[in-house]
This record gives sequence, structure tokens and C-alpha cells, in this order.
Amino acid sequence: ISYTWFLSIIQNEFRGGKIDLDSTMRLLEKMQIPFDFVHVKHVFKKTIDKRKEHTINMEDFRAIYRTIVHRAELLELFRAYATNTKTLASTELIEFLRREQHESDDCKEMALEIILKYEPIEEVRRRRELSFEGFIRYMNSADSSIFKICQRSIYQNMNHPLCDYFISSSHNTYLISDQIIGPSDLWGYTSALLKGCRCLEIDCWDGSHNEPIVYHGHTLTSKILFRSVIQVVEKYAFVASDYPVILSLENHCSPKQQKVMAEYLTSILGDKLLTSTICGTEVNQLPSPEELKFKVLIKNKKIGTIEEGMLRRDTDSLCETGEASETEQTSDDDDENDERAPLYSKAGSSKRKSQHKPTTPARKKAKIKRLKIALALSDLVIYTKSEKFVSFEHSLAHQKCYENNSIGEVKARKFVKHSATEFVSHTSRFITRIYPKGTRTTSSNYNPQEFWNVGCQMVALNFQTPGIQMELQNGKFLDNGGCGYVLKPEFLRNRNSLFTPQNVGRYSNPMTLSIRLISGHQLPPSNLSKTNKADPLVQIEIYGVPEDQAKRKSSVVKSNALSPRWDETFSFTVQVPELALVRFCVEDEVSLVANEFLGQYTLPLLSMSKGYRSVPLLSKDGDNLESASLFVHVWYY
Repeated sequence: ISYTWFLSIIQNEFRGGKIDLDSTMRLLEKMQIPFDFVHVKHVFKKTIDKRKEHTINMEDFRAIYRTIVHRAELLELFRAYATNTKTLASTELIEFLRREQHESDDCKEMALEIILKYEPIEEVRRRRELSFEGFIRYMNSADSSIFKICQRSIYQNMNHPLCDYFISSSHNTYLISDQIIGPSDLWGYTSALLKGCRCLEIDCWDGSHNEPIVYHGHTLTSKILFRSVIQVVEKYAFVASDYPVILSLENHCSPKQQKVMAEYLTSILGDKLLTSTICGTEVNQLPSPEELKFKVLIKNKKIGTIEEGMLRRDTDSLCETGEASETEQTSDDDDENDERAPLYSKAGSSKRKSQHKPTTPARKKAKIKRLKIALALSDLVIYTKSEKFVSFEHSLAHQKCYENNSIGEVKARKFVKHSATEFVSHTSRFITRIYPKGTRTTSSNYNPQEFWNVGCQMVALNFQTPGIQMELQNGKFLDNGGCGYVLKPEFLRNRNSLFTPQNVGRYSNPMTLSIRLISGHQLPPSNLSKTNKADPLVQIEIYGVPEDQAKRKSSVVKSNALSPRWDETFSFTVQVPELALVRFCVEDEVSLVANEFLGQYTLPLLSMSKGYRSVPLLSKDGDNLESASLFVHVWYY
């Protein structure tokens, strides 16, 4: 039956007798399985080896197809359940789904869906059976992928207050390269929003003709109009997710241009802009993502309380600007430029210069900053008021639920090390944003995991910089339908929690994880290879609390990127699975001391499906490598 079906698809192409490489590729695409051109080209060349002509006949094509598609590891699995060796009866497929794939839903209905969706041979499909061709297509499909199907859409409770979620957050979103001389571009905002990012940063400065501009101040990065950024936000804010977008303004504008900013925000965003509280003026708890669906929130300094702002708008006050003052403790050893560089009044700036004269080393010195803020902009700040962080004690005593802090990574890392319990207590109450230190001029990123471990909601990264840090970010926010909001574990939401990442104690919920790395399929060839070869190895890594950090490495398979086979099992014990991410990284062993990245995939441990699963591989930039995958067996308890 399979052969007859195969011939019926290909025979038209062979009316002229033979076909070339391009026709071979086109014909393979008709088979509805992703193929990598480099691998097809190499197998094609091997087939015509030593022939004068560069064409193949029907039998050659069949051999090429089988070489790439009919994988031995899938055939072994198929034969273990197919009693007649030709097809799987629906009862056998049900048994496979139940026993091997640990599917708990209605396996009968699921089996029927698989047959109707993946069985290419009509006669087999009519009998409600699955041929090897259908089995291959199912095992290669997204339905058999390692990421749990039920978590690919929103499944978490979205009615908790905003501070109960990890929120996908970007740093200096306008930059698409480095932090000093690179371009600013609207694409930074478009691409971040399309990736599900929910907190964007906008650095605002006075521009000519009363037009506020966006760029990295005091650097040579190019400038874009604030108005254009807001137009992009209006267009793309809710394409990837319905849940609220927070615009974190780093505001360096004069009150006059702040007023222009407020006008643009109001006129361009229209109904999408949140301009008042949801119910009543008294705010004792932050609203939920569900209540704020399709809303844009402004995160900025604010004059006075929400209640005062609402009253002022109702009475149409004539006063146009207000002043916010804050005491700042600066220490000489702080190696971070505070992003929240203030809007100094003229008098303040001369004082500021005098403070930079050489002085005898002082441990701490207090500065009073006076910030002039246009009331029109201040009154647009509702649930996300930026408040200078003083100390955990100060926040506990004075901070309101809608006030949030930004803390630089160096200071935050010290808190993780020395005051983790207080840090967790703080993030259970207040939205906390972490940002990269000022010395990361190349837009490098820190490891976000250490700040997720203490419940920080907005761990802002440079989205334009590929690497492990962004792979962890993208992997974490695959969860909950990729909506940009992931509910924090209970021990990071509970205000009485004593959880610390360094000593998990009674918060441990140990899980034993076993991953059998079986094979790879159509992996990207090595950059050093003139054909389709690589010497692949796989690293399986766990990111989580310090105790759970782990890395295992497979052996190297020599000269095989098309179908390397490992059959190696790796076991892990994970104490806090709720915070753990699993990363599969495929590398090419270039030499004994150097490996070249080929592809990776990262996902939350609790999003992993059990059973035989394909692991789709992503490029350095996070793009899907389409035909490249790993084949694994996952088990945990």
C-alpha cells in the first residue's frame, strides 16, 4: 500500500524519465515533511556519485526519501506496537499513546484525530489505521513535541494582582545593537511586542521643534521620535498577547515636552491607554492582568497619590507642573549608572556639578533631587508609579501597592546573596524591575534566573542580544501561551514566605527527571564542513535555584549531522521544579577545546511532556530551524 501511494505522488514528475536536484527538492516538499536543502543535496550527490549525469530515476528518489525519512529509531518504536508490521490499528495506537506517551485525555478520540490529521494514505485512513508514513508524520509534528500542548495556550489563573506574575520585560527597547554608538530603531519595539514582551522601556529627551525624542542619552546612539514609538505600540501592543503592556518611561524631558508626551500618549493610544482606576479611587491591591486586558499602562514618576491625581483631573486644575523630591543615598563603590537619571532643575544641576569635585572618600552621602513633572503626564500614571528604592524596611513601612522600584543588577545581586528572605517578601508585595549595569556597553545580558528565583517580576534584558540569557527568557515565557505573564509559584506570592533560593528547606518539592537522548535529525552541518557533516554532541542543562543548577554532556557522534544516534540516559534530581528551566544545546565539536553552536531549545521543566518526544531546535537568533530536531524519551516523578 505504501509503495502504491508513493508512486501515485511521484510518477507524474518522472514522465520525462529522470529529475534533477531542484525537482527532487520540490517533490520532497509535496511529501509534507520539512527537509533541509543541504542534507538533500548531499544525499542526492552521493546517489549520483561517479555518474556523468546529474539526474536521478524513480528508484533513486525512493532511496533518497527513505534515507532521510525512514528513521530506524521510529521504525523500532512502530514495530513494537504494530502486530502486522504494516499498520497500527487504532487500538494499538491508543495503547502506544497511553503506555508510552502518558496521555491521560481521551486516547480513543486522540488516536482518531492523529489518524485523520497525519495518515497520508487514503485507504489506510479509511480503515482508521496508521501506516509507518503516518506514524513518522505524527512523531515529527508539533503534536508530538516536548512542550505540553495544554500549556501552549493560556491556562493559568489571570485574576491575581499584577505583582503575582513574572512579566516579560525589555531593557532600552529602542536599541538594536550596542549601548553607545549603535542605531535606535522602531523595530526594537515591534520585534519585542511580537515576541510577547509586555514591559518596554522608552528613554525620553527634549528634541527640536518641541518634539520629544528617544535615544540613549549622552551617547552617540541615533534618535527616533517619541511619537513614532507610541504609534508602533498602538499598532503592535496586542498582536501576540491580550494582556497589558507597560511603558517604562526613563524621563529626561522638560515639563513642556512632557506635556507633549502626555498629549501623544492620549491621542495615539486612545481607549487603549489606562487613564483612571478600574473601580473606585482607593487602591489597596493591584488589579489583575485579566482586568487590564488590552490596556497600556504608563510607568513613570508621579506627583502625589492616585486619589489626588483623579481629583485634580476632575477639578481641571490650572497648575501645570508639580515637583517630586527624593533623597538618594549614593555610595562611592556603586558601579551602576542609575537608569533613573533625574530631571534636574537648573539650581540642582549646579549643585550636582560641585558634588563631583574630588572629596575625601565618604561611605554614603545624601542628595536631594528635585524632579519637575508635568501634571498631564503624572496623571497618566495609575498603577505603576516609579518609586526610588531606599531599603526593604522603608518599602515595608511606606510603599503603596501601586509603587514599584527599579534596582540595578549589582545591587540586586547583593540582596539575593545577603537578604534573600527580605527580597522575596518585597517582591511578593511590590513590582520590582531589575536592569543591566551601565558597564554593559555591548548590550550583554546578565543571567535572569537569579532574579526570577527571588520573585522579581520585571527582569529586563537586552532583547537584541542573542545568547543563553535570552534563550532562558524566551524559554520561560513560552509558558502560559506565550502571553508574557507567568504566574509565580505560591512561595513567591505568599507574603509570609520564608523561601530563599540558597536554602530551599521545606519549600523543596523534589522531582526525579530522566531524559534519554536517542537521536538527532537533520541537524545544521558544521561551518567547517564542505558537505553536510558535523561532529555533534548535546548538552542538557538545568537552570533554577543554585542547588538545581546542573549540566550533562553526551558523547560526540563523528561525521553525522543527518541522523546521529546516541541512546544515552541522563538523570537529574530537582528540588524546586517550579523555577527550573531545561536547556538542550547541540554543538559541533570543532576541536578538543572548542565547540560551535548548532541549535538549542529551552523550556520550563514543568512544561515537559513525558514519553517519546521531538525537541525542535532554534538558531542563535531564536528562529525555528524547521527541519532540525532531537528525539528524546522523557520521564519524571
